[in-house]
Amino acid sequence: MTSLATCYIGVDVGLTASKAAAFDAEGREVGVVHARTPRTSVTAHRHDVDMTGLADTVVSLLGDLAGKLAADGYAPAGIGVAAHGNGLYPVDASLRPVGPAIASSDSRAQHIVDAIDPEAARRLAAETGSIPWAAQPSVLLRWMHDAEPEAYARTRWALSCKDWVTSQLTGVPSADYSDASAFGMVALDTREYTPTALELVGLPAGDLGRFPPLRESGQVVAGLSARIAELTGLPEGLPVIAGCMDCVAATLGAGGRAPGDVTIIVGTWAINGVVVPAATPAPEVTLSALMPDSGTMLAMEVAPTSAANLDWLSTASVPHRGAAGVPAADLLAEAATVAPGADGLLFLPFVNGAPEHPAASGTFLGISAVHRRGHLTRAVIEGVAQYHRVQLDRVLASGADVGDRPWRLAGGGARSEVWAQIFADVLGRPVRRQLTSELGARGVASLLPAALGHSDVPWSVSDTDDLCVRPGPAREAYVRQAEVFDRCLAGMSAVWSEVERYRTAGFEPAPATAGA
Repeated sequence: MTSLATCYIGVDVGLTASKAAAFDAEGREVGVVHARTPRTSVTAHRHDVDMTGLADTVVSLLGDLAGKLAADGYAPAGIGVAAHGNGLYPVDASLRPVGPAIASSDSRAQHIVDAIDPEAARRLAAETGSIPWAAQPSVLLRWMHDAEPEAYARTRWALSCKDWVTSQLTGVPSADYSDASAFGMVALDTREYTPTALELVGLPAGDLGRFPPLRESGQVVAGLSARIAELTGLPEGLPVIAGCMDCVAATLGAGGRAPGDVTIIVGTWAINGVVVPAATPAPEVTLSALMPDSGTMLAMEVAPTSAANLDWLSTASVPHRGAAGVPAADLLAEAATVAPGADGLLFLPFVNGAPEHPAASGTFLGISAVHRRGHLTRAVIEGVAQYHRVQLDRVLASGADVGDRPWRLAGGGARSEVWAQIFADVLGRPVRRQLTSELGARGVASLLPAALGHSDVPWSVSDTDDLCVRPGPAREAYVRQAEVFDRCLAGMSAVWSEVERYRTAGFEPAPATAGA
């Protein structure tokens, strides 16, 4: 009888798509399945997630993957889950949702952040490495306290997305240091929950009890429950680890582990992170997440300003209520035929807003009759790269020490040759493309061998020179574009605020004038 080969399962739940993938003992992908992440409503400021639908989606993916692995001769040794950080997944004492979850791209609670004293905000940043912003669980818990008091009262556990999924696989509430630190809720000196984040929004310190006990990312939470085992075909008791925030998981999957490593992830969110020592004072960035190596953390500038803009253009390019969009590959092929600078067309990549620009919206500037869809796509991907540059400039100015190695580029920007070249030209730095398709799943799965006592040797990544893209002849043009981009960005606040007032005021007919 032939013995089965060991593999490790990583689940990566994104705001747009969810994936389950398996990797062999050397970190090679041996199976992957995908599905859309269910959403119940998306407006300009309210981004809800159907929690039950999300859990059912992950369970279905695991069942599909289990069938593939059994057919191919693999036996899973454990499961780890990664997902978007921040947001709020509230459940009662029986781990049942008290309502829809709130996604990390949500901005309904911006007014609560606006009311925080700036000095108090700086105190939180110094203590935890993360500043207050609208989608943090503490801020959203205060919003729930005010707007949905019954749901607030019923909330026993305030979970992250990956903690919600893990609880459904095991029946045990859990939390890990990467997610909780990125919430701005873990004191870097003590590695314990701090009441500072709650104090800032006027919640009692006792609400810290709504957050599950902290675990290391690779610590086993429990075994797979009998119910989930029956639904998926995976063995009951299969170890499930605490997992980690998707930013950390994708950085691990791309090989970003050493201090000074810079990783750029072009996903629904723009992730621009550098690995730094886990100590105070923390670099002055939007958020910092503790790495599985307890001596380091990922200092990041993040915003929902990346590949989601290309996804929007894909769906905007089909007839109204069309079921599917134009494939991104087709749009990128058109963009490749357009010269750098898109014939003077600029795009500010805020179709989902941004924490630092609360009223911002996606904006084309300079559009004229000469522009076609290829120009629009070129402008969108250039605008995304330029805003990654803006965020990376903040990281560089934060005090974080950056190594001289090529920066790792992952996600949609890495898989497209034209987009990768734009990134190198805009940043003025060599970037090394990471072409592994499921970096988040790979990163969280890479924690399993050590967690299960199988191996403590990190999985390798491809660092061959043929994947390194260096700045080319268009570099000078993108330096000039960056100057215009920054000036336009600085001047848009009043315009965006006016548009926001128009968008939210309603459209009542004007009163009739006398004699009309």
